[in-house]
Amino acid sequence: MKSKFALFLFGLALFAAVPAAVGQTLLPPTAVRAKDAPNDAGKSILALWQLSASDIKGDKAVIGYQIFRSVSAQGPFEAVGTAAKGDTLFTDHVAKNGTDYYYKVRTLGALGVFAESETGGPAQAKAQWFNSDRSNAFLAVLILVTAILYFIYKASTGKELYIRKIAGLEEVDNAVGRATEMGKKIIFIPGRQDMDNVQTIAAVLLLGRVAKLAAEYETRLEVPNVRSMVMVSCREVVKEAFLKAGRPEAYREDDIYYITEDQFGFAAAVDGMMLRDKPAAVFYQGAFFAEALIFAETGNSIGAIQIAGTAQPAQLPFFVVACDYTLIGEELFAASAYLSKEPRLLGSLKGQDVGKVFILTAISLGAALATLKAMGWFSGEWTAAYIKAFLVR
Repeated sequence: MKSKFALFLFGLALFAAVPAAVGQTLLPPTAVRAKDAPNDAGKSILALWQLSASDIKGDKAVIGYQIFRSVSAQGPFEAVGTAAKGDTLFTDHVAKNGTDYYYKVRTLGALGVFAESETGGPAQAKAQWFNSDRSNAFLAVLILVTAILYFIYKASTGKELYIRKIAGLEEVDNAVGRATEMGKKIIFIPGRQDMDNVQTIAAVLLLGRVAKLAAEYETRLEVPNVRSMVMVSCREVVKEAFLKAGRPEAYREDDIYYITEDQFGFAAAVDGMMLRDKPAAVFYQGAFFAEALIFAETGNSIGAIQIAGTAQPAQLPFFVVACDYTLIGEELFAASAYLSKEPRLLGSLKGQDVGKVFILTAISLGAALATLKAMGWFSGEWTAAYIKAFLVR
């Protein structure tokens, strides 16, 4: 008796799964069409259709859709993917752009039953010049560029731009002056990275300012280097600074030299030089790593005034603790504009700061509004409650 009842249940399930068992016929999707996928590099086509009339919510007649593609309206067509029941869109990733593609969509039923649509297309995949999904990034760049150009113009007309004072840069003149009064040398270390590192570039630009002051005050300046390319660049910058100061004969090429690329070999050599010569001022500018604290502690022990600057987050605490002044992150990159007062550099610096403030404000406001929307503050109920509470008297 139990086996007969189980057989009866199986028969009912089979009857529900196969629409043809009751004479029902699957209907194909309609209005099949294809179009280029927007905002891409020209590698995708969207195949769209209207649901089959057999695709009814709660009805098990349709189990999904199968998509076919061809380069000719007459075929042959090849299967390129499937879509779930209720879907009306399939993204097809094609091999070539600029080629006509045609599509057919099958309604799939149980036990291999299907109904095939008419041919849709053609459509070509094309690359777009502009990705509209990134309009916000375009707007942010536009605001930033506009701010930079505006402040460059204002600086060029002679308008004085307010730039926040940076203590480390304000003390550059004092550090060189102190070395001059004591009759001792200055040591400038432009980091451990090569000239392809932006921190090294910023350090070399700051070196030009220090070298000009050293030339004017007739103070000896030494620049030990880890990289040969950095050494050559430093020589050119220091030579030009001495020339601008009107003291080209005081330039000493041998004071800008290469030691070694070995990290702790370089640290040991510089520390030994500090302990022997006891310079009055030491500058650490650029990218530093584990040797940062070794340098700073040695300079601190001999009583030198130390001005450091780096964008390496892990080394900043060591410089802050052991040095007199530290340029933190972007302050290092702003050094050349801050010290030179050149209008284009100052305008660019001011424009970047204003642009960043505007963009960060927009991001914060957008995040706040999105949060409020997720909490339901902008729903119809909330709007009605607001009007009732504040507008209706």
